[in-house]
Amino acid sequence: MNRIRLHHVGIVLPCRERMEEFLKIFNFAIDREEYVAAYHAQCVFTRHNDNETSLEFVLPDSGVLCDYNGGKGGIHHIALEVDDVEAVRREYEADGRKMLEEAAVPGACGIIVNFLRPRYGAGILVEFVQRLHANSV
Repeated sequence: MNRIRLHHVGIVLPCRERMEEFLKIFNFAIDREEYVAAYHAQCVFTRHNDNETSLEFVLPDSGVLCDYNGGKGGIHHIALEVDDVEAVRREYEADGRKMLEEAAVPGACGIIVNFLRPRYGAGILVEFVQRLHANSV
């Protein structure tokens, strides 16, 4: 796998107000956001620079993410940027590790994604992110 960098840390929250409270307390600003239909969630990325990693707030409106951590939310995943999400999927599956999706799905703000199931990632849900163009998050 050709890992480029830590792309973001994903945090599920049950409502936008909790996200806004966190942003205010720790002086974060929103960079971009977009609804991701595959996961029934508004995904909000914080502004960041070359010396820091973005946070992604996942605000589900239905589906299994609404029940994450008993509905309270919390840190959900780490995301690693890679050159080719499909190549990563083939590599891990050839080694007997399973991904969440059969093929990469569109993510927010110009990326495609797939997740390595936690049982194959030392108990951590790892998202692989491929940027589709220079303006992607």
